Amino acid sequence: MRNHASHFFERGWCRFDYDPKLFSWVEAALPSARATLDDPRQDQWLRYQGTWFAGVNALPNDARGVVGGSGPLRGAAVDFIARELGLSGFDWDAAQVSICYPGYPQPMPGESPGRARFRRERDAAHVDGLLPEGPQRRRHLREYHGFILGIPMVEFDADASPFVVWEGSQGIMRDAFGRRFEGLAAEQWGEQDITEAYHAARAQAFAECERVELHARPGEAFIAHRLVLHGMAPWREGAAAGDDGRMICYFRPDPFGPYEWLNHP
Repeated sequence: MRNHASHFFERGWCRFDYDPKLFSWVEAALPSARATLDDPRQDQWLRYQGTWFAGVNALPNDARGVVGGSGPLRGAAVDFIARELGLSGFDWDAAQVSICYPGYPQPMPGESPGRARFRRERDAAHVDGLLPEGPQRRRHLREYHGFILGIPMVEFDADASPFVVWEGSQGIMRDAFGRRFEGLAAEQWGEQDITEAYHAARAQAFAECERVELHARPGEAFIAHRLVLHGMAPWREGAAAGDDGRMICYFRPDPFGPYEWLNHP
């Protein structure tokens, strides 16, 4: 992909080819990523009858991305984040270790039929940072990620529960939240129930934006815009992966406050 910046800002994502610096990090970090499955503190993340280990913030990396003897996170994707997104000097969050297995998603106890259907048919599409709260799962803005960096840790087929984006939906989301928060100080945004605005914007994205599946291999990476609607597809019949399943580490650092989250490019 020659012009990563234009692709990212127009479509909400971009992909980076093999990078030896990133591959070196993957090799060093992989044992630590695998070990999260055996960590009893992470048992809560094994879901959907064992077909998905969500692994939120499970990787024990430090603020530079160092884990298991790796160096700091480096390479073309990190350079892009600094140069094109204007983000540098922030602390890397503990990465999510997302591992899918054949059969994902199986029904989960207590999940409503509607939620199960949405996961199967709409890839559980969402925008990060809008957390469901209370018994009615009302949405509130609680986290202000700068971007989503996806780093495949092992080889797996393109049909093995790929990451999915609705291209250009970040513009729809920005407009919808801008209208919803108009006239309110940014410090008050988290107090607002934005469920209806969010659901309407999501429905608009489904109707107007192309759904695109992303696949990458170890040493490659992709970055998704923080406002883009995205999700994870079901595991297709016949898709192949090794014993590690479909393992991707996701970094979502929080270099912003709420105003920057909405208005930064």
